[in-house]
Amino acid sequence: MDRNTPPPAAPRKSLTVSDYVIFGIVAAVVVYAGYQVNDVLVYRWDWSRVLSFLIRWDPERQEYVSNLLLTGLFTTLRLAIWGTVFATIIGIVMGYWRTCENLTLRIISRAYVELIRNIPPLVFIFIFFFFISSQLFPALGLEDIDPENPVVNNSVFTFLFGQPALLSNFLAGVLCLAMFEGAYITEIVRAGIQSVAKGQWEAARAIGLSPFNVLRDVIMPQALRKILPPLAGQFITLIKDSAIVSLISIQELTFMATEVAATTTKVFETWILVGAMYFVLCYSFALLFDWLEHRTTRTRR
Repeated sequence: MDRNTPPPAAPRKSLTVSDYVIFGIVAAVVVYAGYQVNDVLVYRWDWSRVLSFLIRWDPERQEYVSNLLLTGLFTTLRLAIWGTVFATIIGIVMGYWRTCENLTLRIISRAYVELIRNIPPLVFIFIFFFFISSQLFPALGLEDIDPENPVVNNSVFTFLFGQPALLSNFLAGVLCLAMFEGAYITEIVRAGIQSVAKGQWEAARAIGLSPFNVLRDVIMPQALRKILPPLAGQFITLIKDSAIVSLISIQELTFMATEVAATTTKVFETWILVGAMYFVLCYSFALLFDWLEHRTTRTRR
């Protein structure tokens, strides 16, 4: 087969009897749950009250603007993106420290990973928010930022970081997620670096490359191919884990959903809609990363 010839398409799989049985069981469970809600709990469904919290008409701007749920969704996306950026930086540094020859750096990185991985996320977030960020942010002057300052009161800043008045809360949520997810990215990076054959290290040193150049030019390009797929999965995990920071009043999707459910008293509709929003967001990124992975594989060929 020619190298430029694309691989044959995978054969299409047809549904079997077991597939239909599973579909039937799932449908029966959904119908039974609906029956329990309607007849047993005597619940009156009203989707219009919940859907109105997606978008609303702004009489001042004379246009439709995002309401609570969409605003929370955008905040969740910001948390995931910035959290992944900082978590990746932490993970690359700590992952390299896990594999370097310096004993002190290995101890520091190992202590960080074991500390984060063996503390419940809720406990870690409370410790960070109430004992660290509450002291660190005022010392850095973040509590004294004027929301009307043109530097922060503009569309670009709002798009990247949300409302200026809530900047300290947003940064606290980002750092909490970054430090927590950074421990898992550290292990991903460590495994990727250690997966490179020792002969690559020895060959790079033999031609006189410095340790930094060995890592940058020889090891990391090979390790990245194995790091990127689990790193993409970690990004999707971070989107779901961002719901935890709602407990420290970060106004992301879960926090806003709690407010909507309490306001409308439509608990089922609210959480079904929010679950669907999380699913669409995560599944969209899963498809995107899957497409990028397949394209990268074809490029390497």
